[in-house]
Amino acid sequence: MEIKDIKTILPKGRSILAFDYGEKRLGVAVSDLLLMTANPLKIIYRSTFDKDLAQIKQIIEEKEVGAIIYGLPLQMNGSEGKTTEMVKDFADKIAKHINLPYAFWDERLSSRAVENFLIKEIDMSRSKRKETLDASAAAYILQGVLDSLAYL
Repeated sequence: MEIKDIKTILPKGRSILAFDYGEKRLGVAVSDLLLMTANPLKIIYRSTFDKDLAQIKQIIEEKEVGAIIYGLPLQMNGSEGKTTEMVKDFADKIAKHINLPYAFWDERLSSRAVENFLIKEIDMSRSKRKETLDASAAAYILQGVLDSLAYL
């Protein structure tokens, strides 16, 4: 599904959930119900798929989620690599259990941009950055989506 399709089928008053995928951690962010701002929510420390899925389902219910965005880690030249396939496989697996529309968003350099911000603008220590980086990267990805939806 394309981002523009998300806007058309997303029910009013529903938020969008975004993931920054990692094998060990899953950064999670959610939009406000007006689809204007993205907020880092949490980091899911990966365990079994069933435990990860239970946490995701709980977030979807609590945050009134109507669609999911997955950050897609493309190579710098735009090609897909091993991690890209892992994200797509994860999204397909989630879709078998959660009936929500989903799309992918190019996340190249999102973690780097967020980390630079946390270092230069907030002067955050390395240990605190590790605690917030994945969720903040998910928010960065989601804000890009929300900004693009505003112009569709």
